[in-house]
Amino acid sequence: MTDRLDASSAAAESGSPASGTPAGPTAAAAAGGRDLRAFVAGLPKAELHVHHVGSASPRIVSELAARHPDSKVPTDPEALADFFTFTDFAHFIDVYLSVVDLIRTPEDVRLLTYEVARDLARQQVRYAELTITPFSSTRRGIDELAFMDAVEDARKAAEAEFGTVLRWCFDIPGEAGLEAAEETTRLATDDRIRPEGLVSFGLGGPEIGVPRPQFKPHFDRAIAAGLRSVPHAGETTGPETVWDALTHLRAERIGHGTSSAQDGKLLAHLAEQRIALEVCPTSNIATRAVRALDEHPLREFVEAGVLVTINSDDPPMFGTDLNNEYAVAARLLDLDERGVAALAKNAVEASFLDEAGKRRVSDEIDAYTAGWLAP
Repeated sequence: MTDRLDASSAAAESGSPASGTPAGPTAAAAAGGRDLRAFVAGLPKAELHVHHVGSASPRIVSELAARHPDSKVPTDPEALADFFTFTDFAHFIDVYLSVVDLIRTPEDVRLLTYEVARDLARQQVRYAELTITPFSSTRRGIDELAFMDAVEDARKAAEAEFGTVLRWCFDIPGEAGLEAAEETTRLATDDRIRPEGLVSFGLGGPEIGVPRPQFKPHFDRAIAAGLRSVPHAGETTGPETVWDALTHLRAERIGHGTSSAQDGKLLAHLAEQRIALEVCPTSNIATRAVRALDEHPLREFVEAGVLVTINSDDPPMFGTDLNNEYAVAARLLDLDERGVAALAKNAVEASFLDEAGKRRVSDEIDAYTAGWLAP
């Protein structure tokens, strides 16, 4: 993906996105120079909105495509960069599902999960809530218990070897309808099946033509089983979709929520209730949910007092990573090191990590920042 990243970097400097991706390695320079880029690289972080299959690196996608040559996914890294250039959100979903189709065996699941954890650890991610869509795998014939064993084995190995704590969000692929919702709910609430690391329940996929209220019974069951509600909403539709997620799905965080900026009453409600928006700037440009980076509503959210977290969504597909997203946010918000550290602590606050874990990661962020700024 190097060529795409370089092209995106040049676009970031010129102020216009390349291939829909607005930022690359030099985005941090725009945010405050090489020192801030280095600060971000070493900053302990939590990642709350990142997708399992969407985090497959070009190396892993190429390896999986070679294992399954009947797939339309290219194996050449340069061809992959072109393949991951999206015309709109619907095209992104089509490409995403073609990568999902590469995950066909428990061994594929375990490899992907472990390598995603490795990439997170390289970015100093101490805690991540990884969004998994089990329906996409079980419907393709992977045994449900074998699937759960694979992700749990990878989770435990990653924590032991990298120190990164992973937890799961099982999400409904909205485009697959109520059948997928029922199956996902069953997998998430059956104590004989649900994995130990599962903490939350979500809803992803297209929003247009997929109204949130129809999933209320499924979210009710998941919440009754102790899971937290974290649906996507307001990414490619208006603020009414966010209201639906809050009202019908009892959302505790909102995935994206980009259109919330169009409704002052909604922003005030989110701020008052401390309902976080999981903001993914590069993703929003790549999928054309936002036209240009300088039009992103991140600053409006912050000025309205909304709790925002910075996330990477489907990072290799968008030619980004979490470090780069922090650099983008720093530029949009004119942040220095203390401001970036405060963003990192937002993610810890909004996470479903236990209180002791939150204190541990927050204290590490504070210690790192103090050490960096010490004379």
